[in-house]
Amino acid sequence: MERLPMQSVAMDFQQFLTSQNSAVLATLDTNQLPNASYAPYLWHDGKLYIYVSELAKHTGNLFVRPGLSVMVIEDEKTCQNIFARKRATLMATAKPIDRQHPNWADLMHHYVSHHGETALHLQNLKDFHLFELEVLSATFVRGFAQAYTLNGDALNEVKHMNDRGHGQSSRHLTDAQAS
Repeated sequence: MERLPMQSVAMDFQQFLTSQNSAVLATLDTNQLPNASYAPYLWHDGKLYIYVSELAKHTGNLFVRPGLSVMVIEDEKTCQNIFARKRATLMATAKPIDRQHPNWADLMHHYVSHHGETALHLQNLKDFHLFELEVLSATFVRGFAQAYTLNGDALNEVKHMNDRGHGQSSRHLTDAQAS
């Protein structure tokens, strides 16, 4: 399998996030129990934005515990191989953006432009909150043998994840952690 130059991987990562519309969110509740959900998002200027209702458990979780993991994944109906779906997993911190914030209206304009009429109606509902998700690091899987980590301020520090392949089991790592 031919490897892309790291700059091309970073560009493909950005294009992938721009081309998708929703993400799976993994948050922790007040008892530190995980909650998986989803939300439509906007990728804008290197940050992810979600607009979510207080009725959703993840919204309350984000106010109390702002750390989360986000997965954006290729649609299984259009992927070439279900085992090699293109996907990005982001480690992020959520920060609410108050409606009075100078950037709120501009960000909501971009969000509505991206998501259409339903988003336009939701923007006036007072129980909805805009969150900026600052991405701390990411894993980007383009397919078989194409897994990368992205770090740095602009997520432009790209490293291929595994040069050893799948030949030897890492089971001993799991066993050592259990003892």
